[in-house]
Amino acid sequence: MAIFFKIVPQNNRGLVETLGKYRNSVEPGIHFYIPFFQGIKKVSLAMNPLKLPNYSVITKDNADVSASVTLNYHVTDAVKYEYENTDSVESMAQLVRGHLRDIIGRMDLNEALGATARINQELATAIGDLTNTYGINVDRINIDELTPSRAIQEAMDKQLTADRERVATIAQAEGEAKSIELTTKAKNDAIMATAKAEADATKSRADAEKYRIDTVQAGLREADDKYFQNQSINAFSDLAKSNSNTIVVSSDQVASLGQIPVVGKLLNSH
Repeated sequence: MAIFFKIVPQNNRGLVETLGKYRNSVEPGIHFYIPFFQGIKKVSLAMNPLKLPNYSVITKDNADVSASVTLNYHVTDAVKYEYENTDSVESMAQLVRGHLRDIIGRMDLNEALGATARINQELATAIGDLTNTYGINVDRINIDELTPSRAIQEAMDKQLTADRERVATIAQAEGEAKSIELTTKAKNDAIMATAKAEADATKSRADAEKYRIDTVQAGLREADDKYFQNQSINAFSDLAKSNSNTIVVSSDQVASLGQIPVVGKLLNSH
């Protein structure tokens, strides 16, 4: 009787079948079997990447979105993987799609587009140990992109353009208002500064005049008769040089006028 051998590579599991029926599993290494009656199937336990093709999901607000998902999985139970499901990988993919539709179906479009990290987490939690039924464990799952339909994209582009124009218009209006405010403030400040300067100048002139008057009055309070006689002499001297020929004085000052030489001379000449 001929005996064949088969090598089960590292990170694989060998499934021994006798007359088409599973008998036992074998570890990596060399294994012998009887041909035609026995066979050994190899099942890889290594991690495998899988990209799920774009498929349509509907959001809570009835927006059509195309989802693209990639995941990594590995076989945890070779027997379940090989014998309990006709296509364990496709079953896993359908499970992922179903839960993703459910999660996104509870979100509005804008919420879904901005929450891929949260969707990834919820999807991983929802799948959990369910894939163990297929002898598979999902190690990593990620939504590569959520793309709205062309019609929705066009509507979003129009809305975005309108929002940008509105923001630009508001910014321009605010800039013009600010410019007017600054110009008005500058004019008011200039008017107030001019008024203050004029008020200060008026106060300075008034203070100077008050100082002059106070000084003169203080000097007059301290002046004696000789000062007033000297002032009278100067006044009559100026009068003598003028064309006036009439002098009005009080009666009690007439007698004293003659004592002033200049006045006496002036009176004698007339």
